Amino acid sequence: MFGRMCLCVPVYVSPHLSCFFHPLIQWLSLNALRTLLSVTMKRWVSTLLVAWFGVLSCVQAEFFTSIGHMTDLIYAEKDLVQSLKGYILVEEAKLSKIKSWANKMEALTSKSAADPEGYLAHPVNAYKLVKRLNTDWPALEDLVLQNSAAGFIANLSVQRQFFPTDEDEMGAAKALMRLQDTYKLDPDTISKGQLPGTKYQAVLSVDDCFGMGRSAYNEGDYYHTVLWMEQVLKQLDAGEEATTSKAQVLDYLSYAVFQLGDLHRALELTRRLLSLDPSHERAGGNLRYFERLLEEEREKMLLNQTEAGLATQESIYERPVDYLPERDVYESLCRGEGVKLTPRRQKRLFCRYHHGNRTPQLLIAPFKEEDEWDSPHIVRYYDVMSDEEIERIKEIAKPKLARATVRDPKTGVLTVASYRVSKSSWLEEDDDPVVARVNLRMQHITGLTVKTAELLQVANYGMGGQYEPHFDFSRRPFDSGLKTEGNRLATFLNYGTAVFWYNLLRSGEGDYRTRHAACPVLVGCKWVSNKWFHERGQEFLRPCGSTEVD
Repeated sequence: MFGRMCLCVPVYVSPHLSCFFHPLIQWLSLNALRTLLSVTMKRWVSTLLVAWFGVLSCVQAEFFTSIGHMTDLIYAEKDLVQSLKGYILVEEAKLSKIKSWANKMEALTSKSAADPEGYLAHPVNAYKLVKRLNTDWPALEDLVLQNSAAGFIANLSVQRQFFPTDEDEMGAAKALMRLQDTYKLDPDTISKGQLPGTKYQAVLSVDDCFGMGRSAYNEGDYYHTVLWMEQVLKQLDAGEEATTSKAQVLDYLSYAVFQLGDLHRALELTRRLLSLDPSHERAGGNLRYFERLLEEEREKMLLNQTEAGLATQESIYERPVDYLPERDVYESLCRGEGVKLTPRRQKRLFCRYHHGNRTPQLLIAPFKEEDEWDSPHIVRYYDVMSDEEIERIKEIAKPKLARATVRDPKTGVLTVASYRVSKSSWLEEDDDPVVARVNLRMQHITGLTVKTAELLQVANYGMGGQYEPHFDFSRRPFDSGLKTEGNRLATFLNYGTAVFWYNLLRSGEGDYRTRHAACPVLVGCKWVSNKWFHERGQEFLRPCGSTEVD
């Protein structure tokens, strides 16, 4: 089924965290090519691999923005494991360390490849997949290059150009932090993989948590740096083995808490660092700097401030305020903490069979219609699309998926944005009969013409995929479509069930009560499709009102 939405109106959001969908859409496999990989045929196979991966070049990078595209990485990683095992058979005596890695990866990929979308429904698995392919496999390549491993290196080197990038790993880390903030999850909960409704168990190691903290640090996000570096120390103190040392963690942590204004704790952590590594030059310089700053503060506070009053409460820091003024309201609604309808307003909501103003097609088989909200009026339709139609639409949409864009409010240019994390594609009726059939069905249900509507948009959300509060109607005069097709009059959003609302008042003015959002996907793989109906051609189907507020 398609994913669920969060409608963000002044007093209510329908707070669905995610939807669970587990299709197995198969892509081309390297299995047939793997048997051809030999010492005498390396150059020929490499050429063939390049040609094969040319098919996948359209989806390279930004994997984290679409779980649908990330499933391809499962098969790529599984193939890498098999290639590595073939190399180990030749070099087994010399490469015991690499063989251990391969066995670990084989166990992981055999489980993930059996149900890729189900496995990636757990955001920790998705993060670790991106991190492995962007960081761990290239590190392994450096190790293998020390030996005569030309066959495996040929395979890995060709595939590596289609691996996730630093941008993907950063995006995946930010996605976990977004889920952490939105749903008030502490790092320990995420590290242990204790998320509701997950099919697979997944944990973050010390080194994984360190990678999270370092990603936050590199973005200047010291708030999350502190949270994740503290989690690293917690797991190290519990005796977990890791390549990350306490000295490394304290180096990042001490500077991060200093940036958050906690001078006392920065000084304490720096002293701990020097006790572990007395020769750490940067720590020595920081210690002297922090001591000087602390002395200056003491001198300023001698009259009425006690020394204890200078210190911040240890380990408790406020999340920085960001660009979205309604952040707290939005996230509380995503957690299901929205304001509920009063009993009086609930009495205005009804269920009925909808025949679209006696449309002949719907007289025979009317749709089940339910009032979802009263002001603005939002209705839900059940069983709008069959499972077969949903699968077909996803199948034809997936090869066309590209990073979803928004229009820059200053320039009018379409660009990607952190507040919209998904990939989308636009389907024409010529693409498949199912598209024309669904378009006609939406026309019958709404009583509006699709002749001036936009193409059917299909979106697949990635790790922590979201679309922060926004309006569907345009408030910018430079939108070219406004002059020809008019503004976006109404939105029809498909999830298996579907919701429909008008974006414009009958006067043609935007209805600011229709501000809505898609909450970050906590668990699952979310697919949606939508149709935007424009004003032109609807003049007699939805007549104008007599006042500005009609």
